[in-house]
Order: sequence, then structure tokens, then C-alpha cells
Amino acid sequence: MQQNLFQKTKTMREENTVEVNTYDEFKKALDDGKFVMAHRDGTPETEEIIKQETKATIRCIPANAPQETGTCIKTGKPSTQRVLFAIAY
Repeated sequence: MQQNLFQKTKTMREENTVEVNTYDEFKKALDDGKFVMAHRDGTPETEEIIKQETKATIRCIPANAPQETGTCIKTGKPSTQRVLFAIAY
């Protein structure tokens, strides 16, 4: 029974997590109720702006996520890793 619940939840998470590269894609994914993997510049100020504008907060910084070069979806500053954003309902 536990394995079935775990698999069901894991599948739901995978189907509802998307990677985005722009702020418009980010907002659209949040409007669609998705978990969003996106680059961010790492500053508390940017995180606060994103929270104020979208109600989304960082849920985790995945320990096993690959290091990849990118740009913050909000500021365009360099980033080395995506983080997981979501909205609490």
C-alpha cells in the first residue's frame, strides 16, 4: 500500500513540474498550477520581488540538480542552478 501511494505521488510530481527560462513562462506555469524549476540570481531581494508579484516561493534547492549555466528569470543575472518554486494554496 505504501509503495502504491509513493508511486502515485511521485508520478503526480513529475507530471506537474516544468522547467522555464523566462519570467513570462514562469508566471504562466504558476497560473497552470505547476511546480516550476527556474534559474534565480540568489539574492533575497529578487526572491522577495518574485514572491510579491506571483505569490511563489522557493520550495527547495535540489541537492542532486545538475549545475548549469543560466540567467535569473527576473533579473537576467548569471545563475548556476535551477531551484523549485511553487505557490502555497
